[in-house]
Amino acid sequence: MPVQIKRIYDALDPADGARILVDRLWPRGLSKEKAAFDEWLKDLAPPSQLRKWFDHRPERWAEFQQRYRAELRENPAVDLLRARIAAGMVTLLYSSRNREFNHVAVLAEVLCEANSFAR
Repeated sequence: MPVQIKRIYDALDPADGARILVDRLWPRGLSKEKAAFDEWLKDLAPPSQLRKWFDHRPERWAEFQQRYRAELRENPAVDLLRARIAAGMVTLLYSSRNREFNHVAVLAEVLCEANSFAR
């Protein structure tokens, strides 16, 4: 699957394809005029309670991944995103400063796994 991840604050690249913001909250300090994305799928972000619990703390990363994956299994927006990816390159955008421990890394893995969420 052609999918990559980037911070929404990173430079726009023509190779990005469809740029999809997958954060629940609007990125700080970014105006809607300057935000370069095609679609905002905030329902793919972790629920507020899980996001606040995790707080980008590395010691909670393993459990966060398990909880978030369970949420994604029940989320119909995953199929919508898969359809976008089937149509071509997609860049998943997030705003967190933490490039390693963030929900988009988990989401990208889930989308790239073979037979994930088979219904």
